[in-house]
Amino acid sequence: MTTPTQSATARATTAPGNVADRAEKRRRVLDILDTAGRDSLLLTSNTALTWYLDGSRVHISLAGDPIAALLVDRSGDHLVTFNNEAGRMAAEELPAGVSLDTVPWHGQLHAAAAALAVDGDPLVEATVTTELRAARQQLLPAETARYHELSVDAAQAMTDVLAAATPQTTEFQLVSQLAARIVSVGAEPLVLLCNGSSRSDFRHPLATHAPIGRRAMAVVCARRDGLVANVTRWVAFDAGTPQELDAEARIAAVEADIFRATVPGARLNQVFTEIQQAYARHGFGADQWTLHHQGGPAGYAGRDPRVTAEAADSIVLNQPFTWNPSGPGVKIEDTVLLTDSGLRVLTADERWPTTEVDGRRRPLTLRP
Repeated sequence: MTTPTQSATARATTAPGNVADRAEKRRRVLDILDTAGRDSLLLTSNTALTWYLDGSRVHISLAGDPIAALLVDRSGDHLVTFNNEAGRMAAEELPAGVSLDTVPWHGQLHAAAAALAVDGDPLVEATVTTELRAARQQLLPAETARYHELSVDAAQAMTDVLAAATPQTTEFQLVSQLAARIVSVGAEPLVLLCNGSSRSDFRHPLATHAPIGRRAMAVVCARRDGLVANVTRWVAFDAGTPQELDAEARIAAVEADIFRATVPGARLNQVFTEIQQAYARHGFGADQWTLHHQGGPAGYAGRDPRVTAEAADSIVLNQPFTWNPSGPGVKIEDTVLLTDSGLRVLTADERWPTTEVDGRRRPLTLRP
């Protein structure tokens, strides 16, 4: 197992915020205030805070609420945190130009941050969720570089762990090894899934003590600097049945259709329609999309948002995506970025076996 690089170690102990990127994010939020005719906005969710602060860690428990809230107003950015968190936040997570206030650990975090507004009544995040999501869509240069590094780390973790697996490796052993690799590079494993051959029917398979057997799927969603990279890989210890190989090729063809539909200016619900048609087109049946979510834009949330018929957001350049079409016993998933030259796969490791699908290298099942 490799150890974290010096750059990864530095990321874990210093605020990642980039001055130029942060200035652009502040401009985008001020535009939201201008449109709403308001003078302040209170940010309280992990997604909004990590985006706006450009990667600061504002959590303690991965399952808990943020331990900070931030008031953006015309005069600047004002972060409020609990008194027992303030020292670490000031030393390691506070970007330049952000003021820091505290509230007792037993106090009311959001109320204290709202009270910093001139009128004590800031715009609340829930009223501008659509506008904030649009502000997050287009990644900026420094965060794009960080996202690429994280995605490569996640893909390499998959290669290292699955290449060492055996049919006797249990699902818990496999995901624990993935967790160790993700944490070792300064990231947080938000999702770890695995199904061996005895549990291949489950598409969101939390691990068990079952051995993985002849074939297994592993899924990692890793977060660092607020950004979340998502990747699925398969490992098998035989040549695969003709039915499995055919299904793997067809699910890659479904993904290729989705990739072709992911272009600037298209709406997410238009892509959703293409997803539904692609399943039928490639022999999976018209109802296959109903059996699992299909992914969507990525970035500071696992999906931002999940694609549905109601999601009318327009796609923009430099926007990340994670589509995850699946069928019985098959799934394909990578984190990609829409660039002016097309979709670029971020979660790539040159050691992983691939095949060409519609002009792009896509992952095959690893056969150690």
